[in-house]
Parts: sequence; C-alpha cells; structure tokens
Amino acid sequence: MPTERSDPVYRRTMARRSIRYGSHRSQVADLWRPEQEADARLPVVVLIHGGFWRAPYTKMLMTPLAKAVARRGWMAWNVEYRRLGVFAGGGGWPETLFDIAASIDHLATIENADLGRVVICGHSAGGQLALWAAARSQLRAGSPGADPQVGIRGSVSLAGLVNLREADRLGLGADAVAKFLQGHWAQQEERYRHASPAELAPLGVPQALIHGVDDTTVPPSMSRNYQVQASAAGDDARYVAVADTAHRDLIDPSGPGWAAAVAELERFIG
Repeated sequence: MPTERSDPVYRRTMARRSIRYGSHRSQVADLWRPEQEADARLPVVVLIHGGFWRAPYTKMLMTPLAKAVARRGWMAWNVEYRRLGVFAGGGGWPETLFDIAASIDHLATIENADLGRVVICGHSAGGQLALWAAARSQLRAGSPGADPQVGIRGSVSLAGLVNLREADRLGLGADAVAKFLQGHWAQQEERYRHASPAELAPLGVPQALIHGVDDTTVPPSMSRNYQVQASAAGDDARYVAVADTAHRDLIDPSGPGWAAAVAELERFIG
C-alpha cells in the first residue's frame, strides 16, 4: 500500500478554506484543494461525517480523508451540518436533510469545481446521508432536499446506516434513528420512506457499499443486504467487505478501507 514516502500524490501541498453555505453556525464546509492545481477545474468529493447524527461528532472526523482527497489532485468538500442536540443547532428531521442538500447545491458557487464530476463519500450516519443525497432527484416535489441543483455522479457508503428501518429495529446507537426521525418506524413510516436509502432504491446513481467485517457498531449485513436489494432494483451497486477492519478503521486514510473507497471514487470520477 502506498505511504507518504512512496506515493507521489502525497507530495502535493494543500489549501483549506472554510465556506458558509447557510446562516447557522453549523452550516459550514471546509474546501480542500491541491495548491498545485489552483486554477484547474477539478472533480469534487463531498465528505459527510458520521456519529449517529449527534452533536459531539463533527467534520473533524473526516479531515484526514479530506487531506487524502486533495493529495490525489481532487477537491474535497468536508461538510458540517446541524445535528441532534441543542449545542449542534437542533438537527434531525428535517434540518439535517436540508443542510446536506444545501451544502451540495452550494458547490455551484465554488470556482473551478467540475460540477459534472461530483461524488459523495459518507461514513456511518454519513453513509445514509450520502446515499440519500444521491437519490434527491427522485424525491417528491416539496419534500426536504428535493429539486437538486448539482448532480451526483456516484456515492460511496463507508459502513453506512443505509437501511433506517432495520437500524431502528436493531436499536443501533441507542435508538439513534428514532431520535433522528422523531419516532420509530411504526410512528413515522413516511419519514423513514423519505430518508432511508433502502426505501428509496433504486437511486439511479452508481453506489459502493464498503464495510469492515469486524464492525460491531453497524453490522456488515446492512451494507451487504442493501447491495443485493439495490442491484435487484436495477442500480449499479457494489459491496466491498474489508477484512480485519472495524467501524472507525474505514476513515483511516492509511487503511485498506480507504484504499477500497479510493478505487470506487476513481471509477465514478472517470
């Protein structure tokens, strides 16, 4: 596997700029790009962090991946959003979905962003948001996040909560899904159908489901079963199982999970 000393992409220097896509303090994203390509039109990798949509977890989780993306010669758009809890702006339904949609649409204002090559990569709860964002073009008019202004070329889920109904049944993250959607499946079925990638499939966008086989936070079966369902519905969806890898290991830029993600991002970017 390439290291910082053996891989020439690691010799690139990077520039970071924080940009507001809304007025709330959590509506901010970090734009990372290689300084050597300051005037070039570059593909964009949108990064969405996880943490069961909760306040203590921030975009800092994805900063190492943002740097790795920029070192490859791409733009990284590392998104913060309103999360559950008063200190994170009171996110959840529908504020978090509005924020993800607005952050991606804001790319239309970013100089030299190649809007024909925008891909998304999300981890854990961010995997749910990444696949949901890829499906925005098929949401009903007036629904949170409908009518996208920027198209998505492909979406990568890293140990994603891609089936919210199943995650709720399993009580993952101490009933995090019920907190996110303000109720269990039986109480908020319509919200689950709007927000869960498994309910929205086929998404109509290529997807990759990457999951560590040692994950005890989100079971690998969630990604594997979703891939079977999405493929049967007609989507281009791949499942990649990563041996000897736990939940957080997938956001280690030196690990095999990120190497698998990079291969899929390269496939989507073209």
